Amino acid sequence: MSGTEPTAAIRLPAVRLRRWLYGALVAATTLAGAAMMLDIMRAGGVTLLELVILALFTATFGWIAMPFWNAVIGFTLALLRRDPLTLQPLQPQAPSVADDAAHADPGAPRTALVMPVHNEDPARVTAGLAGMLRSLERAGHGGRFDLFLLSDTTDPAIAAAEEAAWAALCRRMGAAGMHYRRRAANSGRKAGNIADFCRRWGARYDFMVVLDADSIMTAAALLALVRAMEANPRAGLIQTVPLPARRTTLFGRFIQFAGCLYGPLLAAGQAWWQTDTANYWGHNAIIRVAPFSARCGLPVLPGRPPLGGAILSHDFVEAALMRRAGWDVYLLPLMDGSYEEAPGNVVDYARRDRRWCQGSLQHLGLLAVPGFHPLNRLHFLLGAAGYLSSVAWLLLLLASTLYVLPSAPAVGTPVLWIPRSWPGPAVPLLAVTAGLLLTPRLLALLQVLAARRVRFGGAPRLLAGTLLETLFAVVVAPVMMLYHTRFVASVLAGRDIRWEAQVREGDTLGWREAWAGGGWWITLAGVVWGAVTLYASPAFLIWLSPILVGLLLAAPLIRWTSSRSLGAWTRRRGLLLVPSETAPPPELTAGEMSTAAAPAPAVEAESRQPVASL
Repeated sequence: MSGTEPTAAIRLPAVRLRRWLYGALVAATTLAGAAMMLDIMRAGGVTLLELVILALFTATFGWIAMPFWNAVIGFTLALLRRDPLTLQPLQPQAPSVADDAAHADPGAPRTALVMPVHNEDPARVTAGLAGMLRSLERAGHGGRFDLFLLSDTTDPAIAAAEEAAWAALCRRMGAAGMHYRRRAANSGRKAGNIADFCRRWGARYDFMVVLDADSIMTAAALLALVRAMEANPRAGLIQTVPLPARRTTLFGRFIQFAGCLYGPLLAAGQAWWQTDTANYWGHNAIIRVAPFSARCGLPVLPGRPPLGGAILSHDFVEAALMRRAGWDVYLLPLMDGSYEEAPGNVVDYARRDRRWCQGSLQHLGLLAVPGFHPLNRLHFLLGAAGYLSSVAWLLLLLASTLYVLPSAPAVGTPVLWIPRSWPGPAVPLLAVTAGLLLTPRLLALLQVLAARRVRFGGAPRLLAGTLLETLFAVVVAPVMMLYHTRFVASVLAGRDIRWEAQVREGDTLGWREAWAGGGWWITLAGVVWGAVTLYASPAFLIWLSPILVGLLLAAPLIRWTSSRSLGAWTRRRGLLLVPSETAPPPELTAGEMSTAAAPAPAVEAESRQPVASL
């Protein structure tokens, strides 16, 4: 626990003012950027193509204005040492786990730790659970939490290993309060698994903490969530900010470093304006069971998959349903002790994004559903915009390339041709755009340098790691742009996906896998695009080079960043270090479990899941 989260009732001053102010700042920034672009274009008369460019630019500029203002707000709150929700001065100390145990109420509500799994690595799952259970026992609160491992595993070999690992966990930890259930049919996917738990056991518990198979939470974080729910009886869901941890590949360490450095600052800005209508990210959150069971059943969307049928991304919808029922949903951005894992290479990362892309586009079909809070509708829209913005960015770049083609010089012209109004008048706008993109990184870096640089390996290593991660982000961005565009096109073309287990760590990829995983077609796109631009305007090619470099290096980028040896090299040299490495909590360093004798609870039978409707 960071010692900065509210443990009393959350009071939210000036909620409407905050939301209107944030909206006004984003809108004003977007309009200013659009005005600058229009000013560049109208010198020679505005054509239809220029109007298309203006519309695409405005959409992408507005998209980057949102995290810019989140970062500015988060940095301002940190500078003033104010809580993002209550705006009260941050408390230097929070109740310790030991103090909490000493004053524990024997009649306090019990909480279920609920972990749905689907064809996951059983040893990895149970090792993480063992670390959390030991931590709760050391804190004197093991009896307040029951554990449910809710299996949707379909692979017979994994299922057998899962049951053996569970039995070993029970022998080590004792079977009291530990439950394992495996469904024969995984109807409703993860949401159906949680719904089944709520029907069968939900009445026994006031709260449940939903964990993913890669989730790790410290005892301090779990107890802080319970205290926050007890202090806020109108809170239906409280979300933490899970930070990436235990990454070993170079790609995984880039994602881990970026999440730990920038994530808390951006989340603080989000919490400031979202207030009691925050979002749910599907795990590492505490939920009040009774209203969730009664009001958060998922609808089935009209039509056929991928845009119709069962909802793939349940979390945003469950938060919206909870808020529609009158319950508050909070994001606590300053809490330590909430961790997750991330894919270890570009291909696995993109594969996860494909599933999220389909689920986010499905949410657009819920925008007109009656009763949802405007901010929940905004969450739906922003989730889809995370992928549609890549399409808009690609179309903007392609339209800009087309813009220079009509005035291209004749073949053999011995001059460096520069298109009309380029690049001089565009330089200020490019500088502003770069500023919006880089300012969140700079503010996060300044905040960490001022308060937590030691936990990131010290100032020199932190600065070097930030520079390295920024260069990586520039190179990988156009690669992800093409992935996301392909995903959106795939969904719109009616191609559904299968629900499969997520790859948690990821393998080091060979050249064959790198090319097959997307390197060949991304590189081909870069070659064709670069050749056309070179013919049309060598000067424009220079400005487009940051995009083309990423595309042309797609296969080496996928291959090399999947390397564990390069990841280990950065760690040995103190680069890309994060607090979970420099000062790891015991929950992240859980070792092998012993198999001391203790009875294991029986595997419980499957139950069926009814379909809910809006």
